Amino acid sequence: MATRLLLLIALLSHGLMAADTPPTLAIGSAAPDFRLPGVDGKTYSLHDFDSAPALVVIFTAVHCPTAEVYEERIQKLINDYRPKHVAFAVIQPNNPGALRLDEMGYTDLGDSFEDMRLRALHRHFDFPFLYDGDSQQVSRQYGPTATPHVFIFDAARKLRYQGRVDSSPREAYAKIPDARNALDAVLAGRPVAVRTTPTVGCSIKWAYKHEGQIAEAQRFEKEPVPLELVTPAGLKLLRSNPTGKTLLVTFWATWCGPCADEFPEFQKMWRMYRRRPFSLVTVSANFPDEEKGVRRFLESQHATTRNLLFGVKETYASMAAFDRSWNAALPYTVLISPEGRQLYKVQGPVEPLKLRRLILANLPDDDYIGQNAYWNRN
Repeated sequence: MATRLLLLIALLSHGLMAADTPPTLAIGSAAPDFRLPGVDGKTYSLHDFDSAPALVVIFTAVHCPTAEVYEERIQKLINDYRPKHVAFAVIQPNNPGALRLDEMGYTDLGDSFEDMRLRALHRHFDFPFLYDGDSQQVSRQYGPTATPHVFIFDAARKLRYQGRVDSSPREAYAKIPDARNALDAVLAGRPVAVRTTPTVGCSIKWAYKHEGQIAEAQRFEKEPVPLELVTPAGLKLLRSNPTGKTLLVTFWATWCGPCADEFPEFQKMWRMYRRRPFSLVTVSANFPDEEKGVRRFLESQHATTRNLLFGVKETYASMAAFDRSWNAALPYTVLISPEGRQLYKVQGPVEPLKLRRLILANLPDDDYIGQNAYWNRN
């Protein structure tokens, strides 16, 4: 009986999700109207592009690794067809509340409007980059299935092509420029030979997926919060980085206000990147007999990282064992390469965005070739 009930719940849940996932706009359909804010401070509507002989609407995301490796290609597509007066509207469809931290292992940012603005500044986007993440009304009318997803409309604003940018996310293997082929046909007044192609990339974060974010937070709360005492010898070993991964070490104390303020940022980084070759260790500079208060703080933060506490009363000896050049002020954070090379050191609060980008730039192409090059591109 219990098994049947669970199956019924699963079927009902699947039905609700399927009903909440919109169909993709059919070839020949009129372009749905929109009125969306752009990261440039302007608001754009469909009619702003009325004079263009063709309109390309691209749905893409900030967090998605596939979208990231397509950024340059999308920008080049825009640059190449702008002289032909083709109009482009690039839309971010994801609801930020539907994005889990474990889906952010390849990104510095999420999919909020502010995150879009930061990415556009970082990568020098010069096209209308529009936000539809709150209501998702426009995205539901177009029905993108993954990011990126391209829709090409002719002068009458009838859909002539929908699908991928080209035939492979890995640019070296992209032999068929599907979007370019379709655009060339539209501009020449010819039928589009291939009108629909599949899209590969990150799924659209429809609002109903917020339940996944809630469930993830609940899982974090159930994970153990470790704490161990560490000797000066142990800290010296930690500095050499025996993990074989990119290692972030942050020193803090319960009485340090800036430490407490930035501590959640470190836990967020850990939850984002922990499936990658990355390790994070927090080290409390409290005395060993203050362990109770340290544990209480770590548990309030659900700190599932490796957490250390000075195991001897000689505070300065412990600090010097890790770094003799450190003047002992807190907070203190160091990023170390797998070979033990210091990549980043700051005494005082970190800049989270800068640090996330540096972490990403120093992670190998473990399971997504092209990401290391992306994060090392100026």
